[in-house]
Amino acid sequence: MPNNLVHGVTLPESESKHTLAESEKNWRRYFTFNTDHKVIGVQYLVTAFTFFLIGGLLAMIVRAELITPASDLVDRPFYNSLFTIHGTVMIFLWIIPSIAGLSNYVVPLAIGAKDMAFPKLNAIGFWLVPVGGIVLISSFFLPGGAAQAGWWNYPPLSLQNPSGNIINGELFWILSIVILGISSIMTAVNFVTTIVWLRAPGMTYFRLPILVWATLTAQLMQLIYLPALTGVALMLLADLTLGANFFRPTAQGDPVLYQHLFWFYSHPTVYVWVLPIFGIFSEIIPAFTRNPLFGYRSVALATISFVPITGFVWAHHMFASGTPEWLRILFMFSTELVAIPTGIKVFAWTATIWKSKLHLETPMLFAMGGVMMFLFAGITGVMLGAMPFDLHVNNTYFIVGHFHYIVYNTITMALFGGIYYWFPKISGRMYLEGLGKLHFWLTFIGANLCFFPMFPLGLQGMVRRISSYDPQYVDWNILASLGSFLLGVSILPFIANIAFSWLQGKKATKNPWLATGLEWTTSSPPPKENFEEIPVVDFPPYDYGRDKYSHPHLANR
Repeated sequence: MPNNLVHGVTLPESESKHTLAESEKNWRRYFTFNTDHKVIGVQYLVTAFTFFLIGGLLAMIVRAELITPASDLVDRPFYNSLFTIHGTVMIFLWIIPSIAGLSNYVVPLAIGAKDMAFPKLNAIGFWLVPVGGIVLISSFFLPGGAAQAGWWNYPPLSLQNPSGNIINGELFWILSIVILGISSIMTAVNFVTTIVWLRAPGMTYFRLPILVWATLTAQLMQLIYLPALTGVALMLLADLTLGANFFRPTAQGDPVLYQHLFWFYSHPTVYVWVLPIFGIFSEIIPAFTRNPLFGYRSVALATISFVPITGFVWAHHMFASGTPEWLRILFMFSTELVAIPTGIKVFAWTATIWKSKLHLETPMLFAMGGVMMFLFAGITGVMLGAMPFDLHVNNTYFIVGHFHYIVYNTITMALFGGIYYWFPKISGRMYLEGLGKLHFWLTFIGANLCFFPMFPLGLQGMVRRISSYDPQYVDWNILASLGSFLLGVSILPFIANIAFSWLQGKKATKNPWLATGLEWTTSSPPPKENFEEIPVVDFPPYDYGRDKYSHPHLANR
């Protein structure tokens, strides 16, 4: 697909001009309680990106502290709060809401629905996110400061209250998690109901795009596993404020019980984050290779298989927590099972790319970069699933490196790819390709420079969550810190690109990528109820062999 066929195609339909003008006049709706799933999707994305900037700033302060072996920039309690709130923000206020935002915008369009099943519940679910975020960030201004026990908040450390105040950082952390957990449950109910009941005529399960399969699977997992986290947070709250002693070892409580309940949700949640990311890869790669997704049905079945498999892997996070030997071996093998459906997906993307006509525009660059770095994250994940190796690197920077190759180098890369891919549909404008590619290369180089040094550091024995360290680790730490600063810089072209393009970008056609999804059959941006008429689906997904998708004038009819 040469560039002149993708960008700058003359807008063929008056309805697109009408809806674009209408959208430009109604920008105020993005700041109100609005029940349109498209508005809520943008609200989610902008809010999550704001928290992403806050979390990134906290990370750069942490890396600035670690650029020298001595603890000489911030005091240790504040350093503990920095990495605790950084992790919490990035997981609960960036990854989860941004995925909810992108899915909110795309999924109803992709299945031919007018809106989500419960529009008011959808809006309430979104507005709980900024409330939870403000509660969390405001804890920095409490007399005793923010929580300091890390994003998993293990007791008995999280039950310590050195300030002696009833209103303290741990209390705010728990309240924030409970609020965000309720928001996620509302969102999950809405997505599952929408996908099951509001599909267009002819949209059978095996005609659903993989992004929809992934969203359905991830939200089912939220409904099954998330109550464990909300429940354990309430139990921790009772310990902290009411003296309930569920987890206090000095009062016959069991802190390991907290770890079981926490990881029963928090390992499956990694797949709640990454499955929609796999869905984004599965939409972008066929569109920019012009090939149908290889092994579509196998990929769909591999996706839904994560629901039962991930329910039996949580204890591999507790190999060093006094777990019985037989249970360690059982969870080691169940953890390695995850590699099977994951491998099916990677094979499908590779086979789709094989001997194709590659078009390396910005969404495809982010998708390919994300898949390449996910391969590395997956290999190190298989290594960590093996109990002997996990015990060797337990609590070291090897874990931090592996985790960030998942959450940043894979998930965040894919999110940027998805935003670029659907930006013409959302805004009715094309982004600037040059700035997009600059953003990609700065991110790709910065992410590897920042997170790869953590693997040799971990293998050499440097433990995590410390603000001072032995001078033998300084070289790798300098590289990692420089990489984090480059990542900070990499965001600037993205902000400039999105802001300028939304206001002044070239107008987009309804199908600028000549893609096959239903969302590309309506105007950019879509009208109030998405389609002039509810579409009838009589063709398979990723049907790139049809003439309709070979020329812009056919695809934009």
